Amino acid sequence: MNGRGYLPIALVLAALAAVPFFVASNATLNFIVFVLIIALTAQGWNLLGGVGGQSSFGHAAFFGTGAYASAILQARFGVNAWAALGLAIAFGAVVGWIIGYLSFRAGLRGSYFALVTLAFAEVLRILANAAGFTGGAAGLLLKLDIGFWNLQFSSRAAFLWLALGFVGIGLVLSQWIANSRFGAQLVAVRENEDAARALGVDVLAVKLKAITVSAALTAAAGCLYLQYFLYIDSQIAYGLWISVEALLAPMVGGRGLVLGPIIGAFTLHGLGEATKLLAGRVPGVDLMVYGAVLILVIAFAPGGVLGLLQKLGLRRKPVPAPQPEGVA
Repeated sequence: MNGRGYLPIALVLAALAAVPFFVASNATLNFIVFVLIIALTAQGWNLLGGVGGQSSFGHAAFFGTGAYASAILQARFGVNAWAALGLAIAFGAVVGWIIGYLSFRAGLRGSYFALVTLAFAEVLRILANAAGFTGGAAGLLLKLDIGFWNLQFSSRAAFLWLALGFVGIGLVLSQWIANSRFGAQLVAVRENEDAARALGVDVLAVKLKAITVSAALTAAAGCLYLQYFLYIDSQIAYGLWISVEALLAPMVGGRGLVLGPIIGAFTLHGLGEATKLLAGRVPGVDLMVYGAVLILVIAFAPGGVLGLLQKLGLRRKPVPAPQPEGVA
């Protein structure tokens, strides 16, 4: 296996895993757990929208499916939390495949595909809000029962490590895809579908693989959200907020880059929290910061924070002086 790119992943994971040993603040640990859940959601989006070029406005469909599937299995059928987690991720992947098949088979791409995903997420939100087995508008509340087998922990550090484990899986998977033939095919489809098809790439199959894996990662994030807060409703699960979070983090951190989603998630939410501390609890101030950061990134750093750092690093590399002719 090509080991290229895995060292930065290991360093990031090790640094975050060490935080609970030095920080005892529950507020800080809560912040990191929430950002990790957002980062996992963004990793799902980045695989499809960043690497594959199929931008989605409806990743809430996968996030909500994972959360609701896990909640229903536990609250209605008494399924073990770990088993519910695995089944919910599978449900999310199936929903992703179905949406992808219907969309890509019809030849939708670009803004048309983005709007269709948004429509699917909204339909699922309405259904979840109306159906009885989902709890309707009241949502579903999981019973508080601390224990490893219930995926409930008395220590926030334990849940941080759990969420970090899932993010780590997402990072390693993303790096493996980037180094693989499948990753090359995804990039080819992103750059020019017709040219990729002419070279023998099965465009539909590649897109379906991408959206299925993307949906599975996003569904896992929905499950983690449920287990951490023990509550879900249609506005949380299928709300526009999570679709926006999913696409903002990669765009700010570096769209199509492996570490882009996690860097973008911490950048956005870190700036948001810092602004709240400085400006007080002014309603909507964090959204203003998100908007300002997004505008600045699009205008001055379209490659995101990581893209900008890479560009600056290349500029600082000394250019070797030309040698005189005849000098070996």
